[in-house]
Amino acid sequence: MSSEADHIGPPEPPLGQHLDAHDAGGYGHGDAGHGDTGHGDFGHGDTGHGDTGHGSRDGHDHGDRHGDRGHVHAVNPDADRRYLLIGLSLIATFIVVEVAVALLSRSLALLADAGHMLADAGAIGGSVWALNLARRPTSAVWSFGLKRAEILAAAANGVTLLVVGLLVIAEAVPRLIRPQQAHGVPILIVALVGVVINLIATAALARANRTSLNVEGAFQHVLTDLYGFIGTAAAGVIIIVTGWRRADPIASLLVVVLVLRASWRLLRASGHILLEGTPETVDLDEVRQHLHELPEVIAVHDLHAWTLTSDLPALSAHVVVTEACLGDGSAAMLLDKLQHCLANHFDVEHSTFQIEGAAHAGHEPGTHH
Repeated sequence: MSSEADHIGPPEPPLGQHLDAHDAGGYGHGDAGHGDTGHGDFGHGDTGHGDTGHGSRDGHDHGDRHGDRGHVHAVNPDADRRYLLIGLSLIATFIVVEVAVALLSRSLALLADAGHMLADAGAIGGSVWALNLARRPTSAVWSFGLKRAEILAAAANGVTLLVVGLLVIAEAVPRLIRPQQAHGVPILIVALVGVVINLIATAALARANRTSLNVEGAFQHVLTDLYGFIGTAAAGVIIIVTGWRRADPIASLLVVVLVLRASWRLLRASGHILLEGTPETVDLDEVRQHLHELPEVIAVHDLHAWTLTSDLPALSAHVVVTEACLGDGSAAMLLDKLQHCLANHFDVEHSTFQIEGAAHAGHEPGTHH
């Protein structure tokens, strides 16, 4: 028996008896991340927000051992899109000015920042596009819609940051060896204006939903640019005061360190999701132990957890139960308890369980763990 709740991966084996959560007497869980899971009248609190107990009918109380891992509600996607567009318009306007001044002043630091800002503009534009894709409805071909477009956009942001960082290194090292003439005054003026522009853009993006990896990727682009302009301004001051021309490429290389750090964080996080890694907030050993505490549960195997997109973890498992549970028709009630346990203690509202008897594992294909 299983509840079907947004499952990724190969279909459940045809063997065994299945129970869809939405046909189990109203015990199915609700839509992703949208409030109450609709578990019925068994003394359950609102998922992820209320009492962690399972009610009096099951005699099984997990108590507060795990605390309240309340569900994080996403910011309105329309608001995210608006904040991203504000940042995009500010950066696109400034790029033209910065490129012109960089060419006139022969400043690598300004040119590097302009190239990074161009990447920022593309990254934010890609993030807006990914938001639009993620909002498309599901279909027979895309059963989850295109929600992972946001993760792909975050990965693309990580790659662009990496490419920009490598290009700046390739240009900065020769200039560090053979420094070129750089004019400190225009460098300082443009850098200070850039600090102001990026402060406004950073403040706008900071108001968006940064738990979304897509939005976080755009935010990291703008934030590293802000650091870059601060470094460029410092280089401009040094050139004006001392005439030391190596300050310009050194400032560029310092910016590269921040760029590569942001790139690594985005690529690591997006890669973890795309490769179906277990969510960092979910400890599978703890989940298994918690489910075992239900008196009807004998064993749990084929336990898997992954992330569909930001703030949308999912989990599936085969749950071996007592023959009494299968025989007296209480499997639907058990299904409710399992789903409530995951949602309330682990903030996983998308779960698929196959409930089976002990004899079923003997003729079920596949590896069990």
